[in-house]
Amino acid sequence: MNSPRIPAGKQRISTIVFVVVSLVCFAVDLGTKQWALARLEPGEFTPLLGRYFGLELVFNPGAAFSFLAEATWIFTIIAVVVVGVILWLRRRVTSWPWMVTLALLLGGTLGNLSDRFFRQPGIGVGHVVDFLNYYGLFVGNVADIFIVFAAVSIAVLTMRGQPVSSEQPQSKDNDG
Repeated sequence: MNSPRIPAGKQRISTIVFVVVSLVCFAVDLGTKQWALARLEPGEFTPLLGRYFGLELVFNPGAAFSFLAEATWIFTIIAVVVVGVILWLRRRVTSWPWMVTLALLLGGTLGNLSDRFFRQPGIGVGHVVDFLNYYGLFVGNVADIFIVFAAVSIAVLTMRGQPVSSEQPQSKDNDG
C-alpha cells in the first residue's frame, strides 16, 4: 500500500509536527474545559441544535457513559500506559497518517489524563470535565473527539493495510 511516508531526513520535522499537533489538541481541550467551567452551570442543558446537541457541564469519574465510575484510578493507569505506548510507537512511525493519528490520540489522552491528575476529588482520581451533550446519550469533551477520531483513523489505516513503519529503505521517488 502506497501512502505518504516520512523520508529518513525528515524525522526531525515529523517529530516537531507530532509534538505541535499533540500540544495543540491538548491546549484546545484544556481551553474548552476552562471555558465550560467558567460559563456553564453543572447539570443545566443549553440546546445548540434543539435537543439533539447542546452544552451541559458534568464531572465524569468513569469512562464513556460513566462506565466504572467507582474505579477512576484504573482509567488513570490505563491513560498513563496509553501515553507510554504512543511515545514508544512514535519512534517507529514512518507514515504521516499514523504520525498524525498518534498525535491526535496523545493530545486527547493527555487532556483527559490531566483531569484525572489535577481535578477534584484528588490526584489520580479526578473527574473529567465533560460538556458536549449528544442527544442525552452521553456527554463528552473535545479530548474525546480527538480520541474517537484517532480510533476511527486507526481502524481505517489498519483495514487499508497501512503499516505503522516500513522496514524497507525509502526510495527517492517516495520522498515527497
